[in-house]
Amino acid sequence: MDGKTNITLDGIIHHDNKTSIMGNMTSFACDKTGSVNNKTNFIGNKKRTNNILFYTAPAKEWKEGLPISNGRLAAMVWGERETDILTLNHEWLWRGVNRDRKAYEGAKYLPIVRELLVKKEYFKATSIANTFLGGEGGISKIKDRVDAYQVAGELVFKLDDVKEYVSRELDTSIGIARASRIAGERNVVVVSEFLANCVSNLLMSSWTSGAGGRFSGELTYRRVKDEHASYSYDLTGNNLVFYCRFDKGIEYKVLVEVFTDGSIHMMEKGFRINGATYINTTTNIATSVKDIEEELTKYCIAPGEFAAARDKHSARFKSLMSRVELELAEPEAREDAINSSNTSIITTDKLIERMRAGKAGNMIFKLYFDYGRYLLVSSSVCGELPANLQGKWNDSINPPWNCDYHLNINLQMNYWMAEPANMPECAESLVRYVKSFMRSGREAARRLYGCRGVYLPLNSDAWGISTPEAFGWAVWIGAAAWMAQHLWWRYRYSGDKNYLKDTAYEYFKAVAEFYEDYLVEDENGVMQIMPSQSPENKFAGTGHFPVSIGVSAAMDVQLAYDAFRYAIQSAEILGVDEDKVMKWKMLQSKLPPFKIGSDGRLLEWDEEKEEPEPGHRHMSHLYGLYPSDLFTPGKRPAQFKAAVKSLEERLSHGGGHTGWSRAWVACMFARIGDGERFYEHYSALIRDFATVTLLDLHPPGIFQIDGNLGGVAAVIEAIVSYHDDKVHLLKALPREWENGRISGIKVPGGHTVNVEWRQGKVSRLSVQIGYEGKVIIVKEGEEITVTGEKGQVIELVNES
Repeated sequence: MDGKTNITLDGIIHHDNKTSIMGNMTSFACDKTGSVNNKTNFIGNKKRTNNILFYTAPAKEWKEGLPISNGRLAAMVWGERETDILTLNHEWLWRGVNRDRKAYEGAKYLPIVRELLVKKEYFKATSIANTFLGGEGGISKIKDRVDAYQVAGELVFKLDDVKEYVSRELDTSIGIARASRIAGERNVVVVSEFLANCVSNLLMSSWTSGAGGRFSGELTYRRVKDEHASYSYDLTGNNLVFYCRFDKGIEYKVLVEVFTDGSIHMMEKGFRINGATYINTTTNIATSVKDIEEELTKYCIAPGEFAAARDKHSARFKSLMSRVELELAEPEAREDAINSSNTSIITTDKLIERMRAGKAGNMIFKLYFDYGRYLLVSSSVCGELPANLQGKWNDSINPPWNCDYHLNINLQMNYWMAEPANMPECAESLVRYVKSFMRSGREAARRLYGCRGVYLPLNSDAWGISTPEAFGWAVWIGAAAWMAQHLWWRYRYSGDKNYLKDTAYEYFKAVAEFYEDYLVEDENGVMQIMPSQSPENKFAGTGHFPVSIGVSAAMDVQLAYDAFRYAIQSAEILGVDEDKVMKWKMLQSKLPPFKIGSDGRLLEWDEEKEEPEPGHRHMSHLYGLYPSDLFTPGKRPAQFKAAVKSLEERLSHGGGHTGWSRAWVACMFARIGDGERFYEHYSALIRDFATVTLLDLHPPGIFQIDGNLGGVAAVIEAIVSYHDDKVHLLKALPREWENGRISGIKVPGGHTVNVEWRQGKVSRLSVQIGYEGKVIIVKEGEEITVTGEKGQVIELVNES
């Protein structure tokens, strides 16, 4: 259709002098160039509505869709000119074929591997270690035993006689996606609305027309063909039930309930609906992990309660998202370009194009920040499991890497922001998941390594089972220690001693006990970690293996040091296990030193070795720089300097060439305090690794959520960094962000920090005191010690 379609998203659409109801959307006016008119921008004290992803064209594919989720249920909302498609997921929908797997007995081969390592026969050691300790999968050409996360199917609505596709959007502040089309001879505006209700715990969809217009279409359910599953459809009245059972696995059902004032007619896999002014649906999914029928009937929304249910969802979702607020003023050079004549706001895809051309302002950075928070809230708010490689979204029965949990960077990166971004509910789902491994992890530690304590695998699924499942990669004992960092953070941010006593300490103690048995004292009295690896990297001399097995790789040493620290400090806080504490301190003191090579770089392995891939995507040996704070100018200046040099060298050879790797680099430069290089890599994360809907990509174009979530952590680190038991403000603030504010940031001790800055200097600063009662803040080189009562808000700077 020709002409201009003005959408005022406060409820009215104007098209060809016709007016239609549009729902509760934010005010815009758009034309076919993709520009959206909005008079409110954040320049100084003005605000721009930039928490919305907005488009004037449909998604071309699934990964250009708009994700909604409440943690339990999820949907990617996409489609075509005439069609809305909801690709559906349930957090417990994993095939379930391998729920009872166990680790193989490999401990008796450990002495052989160690003997070869002492002799520096690394190829043989790597080969034997993988044969008996590395499981299947990987390069073995034998299928691993990790269950794949599954797509439940797709709910599809095809609207009749579409004349024009108008727009689609995702409001990240309230968790609602919408689309609008014009259809039929009377040019009826039909608005689609989708949300994963975080109160009612159901997926809600609606199609409505305004001004009494009527529309027709077909609502169907479909699932990709699966040779290893059986399924059936059952249509009764206005309900559709889809049933599926995986061969030797779990079962699930999907219930779609349809409410409409149109005439409804059953089809083979759905309904034909004619003459409607509205169609409302609820979708529930239930799996046999629990009782299917109980879960299917547990949640419901009455037909007359749709609006109230949506409002309750919006209010709760907004309360979670509004805990943290970031505003970034546009640089003056951008202000005139962005706010010229009609104060045009570009659609999100055009905004990304402008960024790639070097013409975008700061709105994209705030949008990406809010979107990352949105994705973690959506993945967790009503969920029991943490976000996997794709959060809670997946469109395949055979997804890349099984859409599983990788515990050698990806799962950890997903939750780096959870505590500082004031999302304790999200952190709790990760804690639950880690603790679910305790039984299997103890058994695996004994079977694989002959050790007490707990072992966690490099990769796993929903079932909390510790088995190595990636031949060539999986001979690694550091996952349990790395996950301990997140349990420690949960205590440091909350101060909950009951949690420390009843939940976390058991895990810290088990990790430390594993090291008690696993460490090997050499002839110099040094406690070596062997076998050891630097995750996913190799040194020369181990042939075709993608990862080299050696002795005391830098990351393993750093992880062990931190793991002992968590156990020691927890025991001292709780006043328990004095004899254990003495032993742990002794073992920690005898760990290998954090070595620096002859060229000034931090060594990745126990000695200088040839690197076949000097630009490797993993930065494992720099864990001590970030996310740990082992290496800082105050604690270990030599190692800090060496870590910075290692990072620069890695990047000079092309490192950071995946989305999550780029996010990690941005976090590290933020920790270092290099604002310009933080900005460079945070920009590259969006420019080089984002879909049009800002979903992070892993080469070759695979959606992987860790880059999105790691990007949020990088921004927080640049503005409110915490290390060396101090809050460091604006440590890596780029010059492009010279004016702005951030509020609601949590730091260890339970404190909440709110800071505003002008011309790169703090102009307002307040702290809400946490459980510790004292916090040290570093502002422009000056240390400020703040004390007060828990809950007290203390304003330290106010230059407004």
